[in-house]
Formats: sequence, C-alpha cells, structure tokens
Amino acid sequence: MPSLSTLSPEALSELRSSLRGEYEALKAQGLKLDMTRGKPASDQLDLAAEMLALPGNRDTTAEDGTDARNYGNLQGLPETRALFAPVLGAAPEQIVIANNSSLALMHDVLVYALLKGVPGGTGPWSKQEPITILCPVPGYDRHFALCEGFGIRMIPIPMTGKGPDMAAVEREAADPSVKGIWCVPQYSNPSGETYSEETVRRLASLKAAAPDFRILWDNAYAVHHLTEARPALVNILEACAEAGNPDRPIVFASTSKVTLAGAGLAMLAASPANVKWYLAQAGRRSIGPDKLNQLRHVRFLRDAAGIAAHMERHRALIAPKFAAVEAAFAARLDGWEVAQWSRPLGGYFITLDVADGTASRVVQLAGEAGIALTPAGATHPYGKDPHDRTLRIAPTFPDLDAVRKAAEAVALCTLLATVEARAAG
Repeated sequence: MPSLSTLSPEALSELRSSLRGEYEALKAQGLKLDMTRGKPASDQLDLAAEMLALPGNRDTTAEDGTDARNYGNLQGLPETRALFAPVLGAAPEQIVIANNSSLALMHDVLVYALLKGVPGGTGPWSKQEPITILCPVPGYDRHFALCEGFGIRMIPIPMTGKGPDMAAVEREAADPSVKGIWCVPQYSNPSGETYSEETVRRLASLKAAAPDFRILWDNAYAVHHLTEARPALVNILEACAEAGNPDRPIVFASTSKVTLAGAGLAMLAASPANVKWYLAQAGRRSIGPDKLNQLRHVRFLRDAAGIAAHMERHRALIAPKFAAVEAAFAARLDGWEVAQWSRPLGGYFITLDVADGTASRVVQLAGEAGIALTPAGATHPYGKDPHDRTLRIAPTFPDLDAVRKAAEAVALCTLLATVEARAAG
C-alpha cells in the first residue's frame, strides 16, 4: 500500500472521492455511538451487583466497634484503610477513605492549599500569585479544568513513553511559582504509559524552588490491567521519603472503575504531616464519610486477592474492546502513514495521534456520522492542542459490536480528514 505522500494529485483525488462515498454510506447508517468518556459499561457494574445487598441489615459494626450508621471516623474505618493499603502503597494510618469521588479529593486539596497553604510552605498559595502547576500532555482534562477554574496557570510538559519529560520538569520547577505537577503514573490517561523508575526517582529528588512543591499522584488505574503484563511502578511515597521529601506526594485513587462508579470509595494517601493537614481542613467540611459503604466494600472485595480476582473479571469484559479498536485501526490505517495509536497494557484509553492539523476535523466528521468523540484539544491545558493531532478514544462503555463499528468509523474519518488536508495543499 502506498503512503499518501507518494500518491499523484490524480490518485489523491480519486482516493478522496472513494472515501467520501464510504463516508456518506456511513452517515446513512444513522449510528449513535458514544466514545467520549472512560465509563464502565453496565456489564462491568453488574460484576458488583452483590454489593447492593451488603453489608446487611444487622452488619453495621466495624472491627474497632464503630457503628457505621453513625457520624464520625473522618479518616475512614481501619479495615477499609487496611484493604486498600497495598493498592496505595501506604500504611493504613497514612490513608484517608472518603466518599465516591477522587476528583472531589483533588478539588479539596487544591482549595485547602490555596486558602490555607500546605505543610512546609510559607502560607496560602492564593497569596503567592501567580501559581503554576505542571501538566503532562497528553493528559486528563479534569485535572486541567480544576486548575483553570481556580485560575492556576498551567505549563504543558511532553510525555515521553516513560512519563513526563523530566528535563522540562526540572527546568520549570526552578521557578518558585511552580507549586506542583499532575501525574497519572500507571497506565496514564490517555497515553497508557507507566512511569519508569528513573522518572519516579527524579520526581522524588527534584530540586524544586518552591519548598511546598506537591506531586498530585492520581493513580486511578493501579489495578486496571488489560494483559498478563504488570508494569512495575516505583512507590512514590517511599521514593520521596528516601529522597528527603516525604511531604511532596499526595496519592489519589478510587473504586469508581472497580465496583460501582457512582457509589464507590475515594482514597488519599500521604505523609503523616499531610494526612494531619488534610483531616484538619476536611473536619470543617464533613462530620464523616459513608461508613456503611466502606463496610460494603470490605465485605465484597475482602482482601488483595479478592481485588485482583474482581479486576480479572473486568479485564475479560473490556480487553476485547481494546483489541477491537486496535484491529480496526490497523486494518484501515496501517501503511498510509497518517496516524499512530497506543497499545496500552492497562487503563481505560487509547491515544490516537492523527496528522497535524486534522484532529478537529476527525471529531467533526465522526460527529456528523453519529460517533461522539472527546473534543480535540481535551488532552491539553485550556483545550488547546498546538498541533491539533491528539485524540482520546474511550472503548469501555459501548458494547463490543458498537466499539468495533465506532473504531472503523473513526479510522475512516481519520483517513478522509488527512486526504482532504493533503488535497487542499
């Protein structure tokens, strides 16, 4: 198969007409497919259906005697913190278990930092403007939305396949206005890469000009494997402690894509000083979390082996969807030299890099054909991808047949958008 760059103008025109005919036939199908967000499908949620009957009418007492129906225990039940300690890589006493949204924890940590400051700092961040946070790209749009909503300046940092470009991080962190960095270290959203040991250790030992620099470690996909491979991720809490920066990382996670997305648990792990700081602020906001839900998770998942077995059932449902996307892209796009895509070992996304300047057009074409994609630019701060090339594909929510149809349609739109751009000169 020739690449587009080798086609004559006449051949390019013929190809464009042919692709346009296919595209019109695609539109005529009247598809309505959603590939916008990384949501679990109904059959994944069904895996946790047993939880709806737990903990049971008379099973309301925690190991320490706490009545889970009542107020209190802001840090979370001891058995719940112990259950998730291996996932978070922290001792139970360094863990906080909250309600269903880790995004809410990230929001609150930023608000508390802005209004009150953090341990080791010189006061509220909001009084030290401008405040800057480093944002690896492609990255998670909700991280960017938090910063933008609070007026926090964002600096994009390129991802390398092994995590963020650490030379760029080290250069930017020499500015005392740089207060932190967002990280999705395991199966990163959306590139799928896992941070290398070198990357983690350089983050831990980073010579940051701000004494209160924070690594916002959103380890959302720690147990979300798609293959038998299990890439090793260095424990950020241990690495920072060894480097003399124990207060630097704040680790976030949740069971949103493990049990029930709208009724899960969110978690925070950090140094003793950071946990004390967080609880002091959160205690003014809440009298305590939903401890019945914490008991429900302990009764259902039981232990680390139970979590692993449950996630294997998830893998059986979603791995074929990722394989279907990769197969559709390869069948249509291999050889044309118009796109590249990730082949993740875990997580919830595939990154599709199309020809520069065409991502917005791909989204437009797909939308007009009934396939909703995340907007081009969502993977970058302020929604602005300077190259207009990176798209985030989310295969988990539709059923397998719909995923296959959507991927084939996206591949067609990718090729058509590139041919249009080449034909236009």
